[in-house]
Amino acid sequence: MQKLIKNISVPNDWYAQLKRIGYINSIEKPISFLEKEILDNKKILPPINDIFNAFKYCSFLSTKVVIFGQDPYFQSGLANGLAFSVDKHQKIPASLKNIYKEIENDVGPTKNKDGCLMSWAKQGVLLLNTSLTVELSKPGSHSHIGWNNFICDVIKLINKKRNVVFILWGQHAKTYSKFITNKDHLILCGSHPSPLSAYRGFFGSKHFSKCNSYLRENSLEEIEW
Repeated sequence: MQKLIKNISVPNDWYAQLKRIGYINSIEKPISFLEKEILDNKKILPPINDIFNAFKYCSFLSTKVVIFGQDPYFQSGLANGLAFSVDKHQKIPASLKNIYKEIENDVGPTKNKDGCLMSWAKQGVLLLNTSLTVELSKPGSHSHIGWNNFICDVIKLINKKRNVVFILWGQHAKTYSKFITNKDHLILCGSHPSPLSAYRGFFGSKHFSKCNSYLRENSLEEIEW
């Protein structure tokens, strides 16, 4: 397993883009931490091969929407490397149910039949958790191992593109808005879709239609939510 960790790198065209502008070194600290955790027989989520799925299924070139999550799901079997997403056979989590509810009220019923959001990723939606790993049953356990620096570098890289929609739900996600300085982008902020906060502004925000309107206005293909 230790060898597997050492062989993992950011997939797709992301590695080359990050390396080109000198940002790739920020990945070393969290990877070193994970190596030690695995040697101590800690259970890491998502599975090691899924850590970078957000980048695997949504290339840098195709990225036109970024949706921020926070921690991966900390319960066994849920996290699959895409923010808010679970594998097809899993029960749809409460936050994702609220996302689907808002989609239906905003643009019509979601095209998804389950909780897997891979179809969004393949359309250019980067489903980015701000911490890419977590220890089983310990929410927030990897929030200070260095993922933050890597995610900041990713945002700075995306900021160099044009006409990207950044969707920031909750106070934690909003802290990253300071790295989005390019005025060519659209930033949509609102409450988190968690049952604890969805009724404080997430429902009725119409972020999905606003996102598609912006993409359409900039001659980009809309997302089939």
